[in-house]
Amino acid sequence: MSNYFTDNKDLQFTLANLELEELVALRENNYEQAKDFDYAPENFDDAKDSYKRVLELVGEISGEKIAPRARVVDEEGPHFENNKVTYHPLTVKNLDDLRQAGLGGVMLPRKYGGLNFPVTIYTMMTEMVSRADASLQNLFGLQDIAETICEFGSEEQKQRFLPRFASGEADGSMDLTEPDSGSDLQSVRLKATLDTKTNQWYLDGMKRFITNGCAKVHLVLARSEEGTSDGRGLSMFICEACPQLVVRRIEHKLGIHGVATAELQYNHVPAELCGQRKRGLIKYVMSLMNGARIGISAQALGIAEAAYREARKYASERKQFKTVIDKLPPVFSMLARMKMEIIAARTLLYETTKMVDLRNAYNSKVEHGKPEEITPEDKERDKLYTKIAAVLTPMSKAFATEMSNRVCYQGIQVHGGTGYMKDFNSERFYRDARITNIYEGTTQLQHVAAIGGIVQRVLDPLMDKLAALPYQGKLKRLSTYVHEMRKKQQIAVQYVVDKKDSTYYDLVTERLVEMETYIFVSYLMLRDALKEPERELFAERYVLDAVPEFDRSYAVVMSGDVTLIDNYRELLDY
Repeated sequence: MSNYFTDNKDLQFTLANLELEELVALRENNYEQAKDFDYAPENFDDAKDSYKRVLELVGEISGEKIAPRARVVDEEGPHFENNKVTYHPLTVKNLDDLRQAGLGGVMLPRKYGGLNFPVTIYTMMTEMVSRADASLQNLFGLQDIAETICEFGSEEQKQRFLPRFASGEADGSMDLTEPDSGSDLQSVRLKATLDTKTNQWYLDGMKRFITNGCAKVHLVLARSEEGTSDGRGLSMFICEACPQLVVRRIEHKLGIHGVATAELQYNHVPAELCGQRKRGLIKYVMSLMNGARIGISAQALGIAEAAYREARKYASERKQFKTVIDKLPPVFSMLARMKMEIIAARTLLYETTKMVDLRNAYNSKVEHGKPEEITPEDKERDKLYTKIAAVLTPMSKAFATEMSNRVCYQGIQVHGGTGYMKDFNSERFYRDARITNIYEGTTQLQHVAAIGGIVQRVLDPLMDKLAALPYQGKLKRLSTYVHEMRKKQQIAVQYVVDKKDSTYYDLVTERLVEMETYIFVSYLMLRDALKEPERELFAERYVLDAVPEFDRSYAVVMSGDVTLIDNYRELLDY
């Protein structure tokens, strides 16, 4: 049996080396909370020790309890009968184990029964849970719903709902997608009507592909403004499970079998407004999606970690040509690349969560702090981290989920024919990974979400600091390659902007986002190699692999060949 935190050297390195002092001090009100809560930290070292102990606990639960149950949960899944969903007994046991460990309100304020942990630490938990059973993360990870109520709901709503989430008494679902809307949330049609006599809202319509649609508490995006057809007519509502909210069916999916994905019918369901009218999509869902992107990035990373370890173990035991196959160059080179990609995705993900935590901390201070304590620097940091988070969250999701699909594909390849069989976990990882670059926004939509910040050079302040680090020897040589990529990226971005061709802009968006990712992740890998010399090999391999990929995309972008668009269309017409 294993502990998924203590057996993961890279995750431990990440916790030890992330610079979290600033955000933890902000989150803990300069540790004033210790006066009111005996379990609140008194200083940063105290906080870090608390994080480590809880991560070790989650690692133990994940490795010793959740993981051994995962195959049965995948094979049997939840049961649906008479519009009622019943989760598998082992899934219920998993949730009980997490609840008994006090992990129902990880990020919620202590006054509502939460732990007040940063997003970064919660994300590490979701990565480990995902490594054990990716479908369980879809239940554990829905704590973002409570976070949304905490951020935008009224105090009365917070008092009523958040302690229930923190204790584990309530679970949640995020009801956004509809049969005809998919990713186009502006076209949501589920109708919200207000009875002006009683001041009661009611919801009518359909939702589809709703994760944990059988939940007790639902956050629902609905059209509250009569005569509208775009995002400005949408509001966010809270409703609870009731006879008028019908689970019509659950989907039969390729993977993530342990959680129910439901189609819901709203038959005049009583609901209450969360936040302000008409801000459901433009503010609340956008905030919710940032959390969802991080959660799915962690899920993808956890699946990839599991797939790599399964492949590594198999390769160390399987003999071919009178030797174990992990001694064969085609195999060990594949395994090495899998591990390098996982480490690269992890360093990007937790740099992203740190920026999200800083954004959350400064946003809370600016919007809810005492006016006399808010400085112009606080407001500037709030704006800066908001912009950075808006770029890094889609970039991280695109990078981590595509990486996970590659690693799981290669995991089966290492196993050979046995990997295609149900007797081995590798086929489950492959199936589970496939949804990660689709739900909560496809990779293509993540590129669209990130490109604006890339054109505006939002990440330049971060990259300036990374570029100025005191690299020596091999790292200095590698850094020159990254500096050169960055120069080319600036040229490419300016070239596309000056071209003023929206179709060409859309066509090369994917390449520009991937190019920016190569640069930023390369800098992060070099930075981490400065902190631990053993990581120099990972940095070298990543940068040397990134340079030719970057250059290929650069050549395409700089070709300026608008006929590429017509050529693609002609291919479709053949």
